[in-house]
Amino acid sequence: MLHHELLEQARSHADSIVALRRAIHAEPELGLHTPKTRDKVRAALAHLPLEWREGPSTTGLVATLKGRAGPGRRVLLRGDMDALPMEEETGLDFASTIPGAMHACGHDTHTAMLAGAAELLCARADKLAGEVQFMFQPGEEGFHGARFMLDDGLIDPLPDAAFALHVMPNSPHGLIAGRTGALLASADQFDIVVEGRGGHASMPHDALDPVPVACEIVTALQALVTRKFPVSDPVVATVAKIEAGTAHNVIADRVAMRGTLRTLSPGNRARLREVLEQAATHIAAAHGMTATVTVTPGFPVTVCDARAVDLGEAVVRDISGENGFHRLAAPIMGAEDFSYVLEKVPGAMFFLGVAHEGVDWRSCCSIHSTKMMVDESVLPLGTAVLAGCAERFLAEGFAGNEQ
Repeated sequence: MLHHELLEQARSHADSIVALRRAIHAEPELGLHTPKTRDKVRAALAHLPLEWREGPSTTGLVATLKGRAGPGRRVLLRGDMDALPMEEETGLDFASTIPGAMHACGHDTHTAMLAGAAELLCARADKLAGEVQFMFQPGEEGFHGARFMLDDGLIDPLPDAAFALHVMPNSPHGLIAGRTGALLASADQFDIVVEGRGGHASMPHDALDPVPVACEIVTALQALVTRKFPVSDPVVATVAKIEAGTAHNVIADRVAMRGTLRTLSPGNRARLREVLEQAATHIAAAHGMTATVTVTPGFPVTVCDARAVDLGEAVVRDISGENGFHRLAAPIMGAEDFSYVLEKVPGAMFFLGVAHEGVDWRSCCSIHSTKMMVDESVLPLGTAVLAGCAERFLAEGFAGNEQ
């Protein structure tokens, strides 16, 4: 058992892990620039023998630990730092003090666990050969922070493997889950504008009413998902926002719609965009109107390397026992910009269940909820798993699968 001491050591740092998490939680920051969070991380780890790099595009940090047992492999551990534009409704003593911002996706815990892993690995540096890169990343919530950090050269040279954890508040207490292949979907944003001709609501025959046409497009979009794409390679298309009109007796000139497209393969990603544009423009044309479709590319599919998943599973079983790891049967249609790292480097992301022990985890508020809660007693386990993945990879690589 290579990592049998890690959980005990992580628990000895529980107070500092939780304190950092709560400090970040109370002052959430949005987007690519999270200077207060960056400074909290730097201060918490200032006593460690780390080499720091920052880039021009974000406040992201990469801290590098060089093992003192000689040269070797290079492994990256990642934690994200940004929050969501939401009002917090948890009632916690350390709830957000920033109006309109909340750590509702657990990035505060990711950062704190990554900092804890840095503590553990620095304490074991004499036995480590190679390097560990600790990637503290802002801008995960739709801002492409990982891509910017890669473009800035902060992860150059690239590591040989990369690992990350994501908390799940509606997943069993302390359970680590993952899967080989597609773990999370790509996520693209679409905007559709239907142009008609406004008029008096009592005389729709004298106008070109874009509202029913927009409704027809929404219905068609749901139908085409089930009729043009196989269930074995699923896609999701959701219209999340519709805006039109100014008064109860006015037919609008235009309708603006916005939504998301989720896919698990490059082929379906391209085809979904094509059939969306075809459906919207043709339906509008059938009613004498026009529709303009704009698709903004988002994160790619998050794909986990089989060797990395096997390594992570072995680490978890060493640390928390045979029942500590669960293989997911299917991907989740959420998205993650750790996918940018995994496009370049073999690695894996795992989910950590942070529901309170003994509660019905299925009824817990999920990520992106204003009432999302985390059982902080699980954070040392996540810290130990991150450190264990790095330690095992530096010692053994992808055992039995090395080129």
